[in-house]
This record gives sequence, C-alpha cells and structure tokens, in this order.
Amino acid sequence: MAFTKGPRGPRHPSRSTAGTVSAGHRPRRDTPTTKTGKPRQEPAGKPTEKPEEKRPNAARRDGARLARAPRPRHEASAAATGKPRARPAGKPAARPQQTRADTSPREGDRIAKLLARAGVASRRDVERMIADGRIALNGETVTTPATILTSLRGVTVDGKAVKEPEATRLFLFHKPAGLLTTAKDPRGRPTIYDRLPADLPRVMPVGRLDLNTEGLLLLTTDGGFKRQLELPASGVERTYRARAFGTVSQAQLEELIDGVEIEGMRYGRIDANLERRTGRNQWIEMTLTEGKNREVRRVLEHLGLEVSRLIRTRYGPFTLGDSKAGDIMEVKQAEIARFRKTLP
Repeated sequence: MAFTKGPRGPRHPSRSTAGTVSAGHRPRRDTPTTKTGKPRQEPAGKPTEKPEEKRPNAARRDGARLARAPRPRHEASAAATGKPRARPAGKPAARPQQTRADTSPREGDRIAKLLARAGVASRRDVERMIADGRIALNGETVTTPATILTSLRGVTVDGKAVKEPEATRLFLFHKPAGLLTTAKDPRGRPTIYDRLPADLPRVMPVGRLDLNTEGLLLLTTDGGFKRQLELPASGVERTYRARAFGTVSQAQLEELIDGVEIEGMRYGRIDANLERRTGRNQWIEMTLTEGKNREVRRVLEHLGLEVSRLIRTRYGPFTLGDSKAGDIMEVKQAEIARFRKTLP
C-alpha cells in the first residue's frame, strides 16, 4: 500500500502554525510569563530570591577603576540622609583652640610707675606722696597708687604740673666717703645731693652706699630702670675692693662662692680674691649680685676681719676708672641701649 507524503509539520511541536499551544506541551504555570512568553518580573522591593552579591568596588579589567577605602558607617549614613550623624551623648566634640592676636588697646600704667619713670621719685616714695595727699589729677587728690593712666597729662605734685618722661638718662658719680645716699637727712648730715651739680636733672640713686663707703654710684632719671638694676633677679654684678685688718686665706675666701649664712641671713654667691697683703692689712676684691645692706662688711667681719676702707669699683659694665671723688659723667644713649639688651 503506498503512502502519500503529506505536508510537513511545525518545527516546534509545542506550537502550531497558527500559534496555538498543544495540550501535551503546555508550559508549567510555576513560572509566570507574559504574553510574549518571557518570564514575568516581580514587583520592585519583593525579590523571590536573594540576589547575588557583587564585590564592592571591583576593579575593571582594563584597570580604569581602582578600589576605594570603605566609607565609615557614620559617614555612609550621613551621605544617605543628607544630615550629619549625631555624636553619642557624653562625648562632645573638642573644638580646636585658636590663637588670636592681641588687638586690645593699651590700658595704661599705674600712676606710681609713670611718676617714677618721669623722675619724680621712686615708686615707694610716690606711694608715700599719694598717702600724704600731695598728688592730684585734674584738680582732684589721688587717693590710691593703683590709679591707671595712659599719660601724666593733668597730674600735679605739690600743685606743680608733671612733665611727660623724657629719654632715660644715666650718670656715673664717684661718691666720696662721708655722704649719705639720700635726699634729706633728719639729722642734717651731708648727702650726695649736696655735691651734685645744680644743673643736673632730678635723679635717683641706684642702690645705696653707706656713709663711709666710697666709689661708683649710678644715678638715673628713670625710676623703672633704677628698680630693674637693683633687683637681684637681674643678675647685675657689683664689684668692691675692701681694705681689711686681720688674717684670711684664699681658701677661706673661695668658700664664699656657694654663699654663706650669718645670724639667720642668707647671702648668695660671692666671688672673693685676695689681692695683696701688707703686714696684717690686706686688699680683697669681692663681686656679688645681691647688694644687701652692709653685705660686704658683714661677710668680712664673719671671717674675723675689720674693714677700714670700702670702695665700689664696678656696677654692671660701668667702672670707676680714673675718676676722682666728686666727679660725675653721663652715659651715652647708645651705651644705655646696649646695656638694656643684656637685662632679663
């Protein structure tokens, strides 16, 4: 029996030429599909399966993209919300300290300091003058030395106007023995001011020399400069030559380099050297920085010596030189400026 060849069937048995699906090859319903036959996509935010995790910041094969350091958690949350992350309570952020330039205007100085600088008197004497009611400001009596002023305009002492302070002046005076280092003596004894020239400006002594002590005495118009030179903290050296009766060795004098305590009073470093000896008299050179009352005499008496003559030959960089008793010489401004640079 011969068979005739019929028309060729469809390529895909699941579909007919009309596009219908045969019952024997109907697709499974567990995978939703669309009309086009593609799998249906789930709504956003509801994945049916956990998506495969991608490596963060993976580098491209061509090397164009480089790995970045992971962002801290608090920065990531801040970037997501657009708001800075609040710090935990109890741990406030430390604010960096800022250094500001001091632009505040000068407030002035105490009246006692200004008057001392102007050469009226020392600060201590100015305070006494204020207590006595001798100083006034714009016609009203000043009652306290703590009064702050920027200038001496309107200030009077005993009814006389006070001039603004001029440049500091310094004089070297060869003080003779027999004069007191004071302005006035209640007993009427002669003072250094009795020997000073009449045309000399108002000056104040830097430190004091005893009645019978002679030699270099500094005089200045600046009360503040005077005080600075007197303070032991400034370290300004004073040198004396003493003629003493008795016996002493260089070894005994060298023990003074560490200071000495006499009757409860402590004296600092003293550099002492035996210059020469004639019989039982000797000349001793001593350099110190404190200059306490009668210090040289007391220290030598502690060593069993009796001082018969005492001369100060140097104060800081200034020396007595070849001057004679009663001579006075003014220091040049350049030398004063150079000396001030060495002070603390």
